[in-house]
Amino acid sequence: EVHLVESGGGLVQAGGSLRLSCAASRFTTDDYAIGWFRQAPGKEREGVSCIRSSDGRTYYADSVKGRFNISSDNAKNTVYLQLNSLKPEDTAVYYCAAVLAFLRRLCRTAAFRSWGQGTQVTVSS
Repeated sequence: EVHLVESGGGLVQAGGSLRLSCAASRFTTDDYAIGWFRQAPGKEREGVSCIRSSDGRTYYADSVKGRFNISSDNAKNTVYLQLNSLKPEDTAVYYCAAVLAFLRRLCRTAAFRSWGQGTQVTVSS
């Protein structure tokens, strides 16, 4: 449905910051959801933060509230995830994902249809 390309991952010390970017191909509908998911070794993929286009509603996982911030630049079809106060437990591959539909429940992994290739975030203690 949508081609997604992530960038911005890397290695950072605990307490540091990173900004992830996700460039999306053209959206063919005004109703879509886009967001960030992560998967650490041996763990299931989890929703980190998502945004809904129709009303700008956002979702944050409890583990990242107050530390991460999702934003979008609609003119550039790009979504960002600012990661602040990083912790070693934030280490994971971060994926951008999108779905061309209205989602009542944001950030439910199974609902998303298009996925990027992932970008590694490693936080050292």
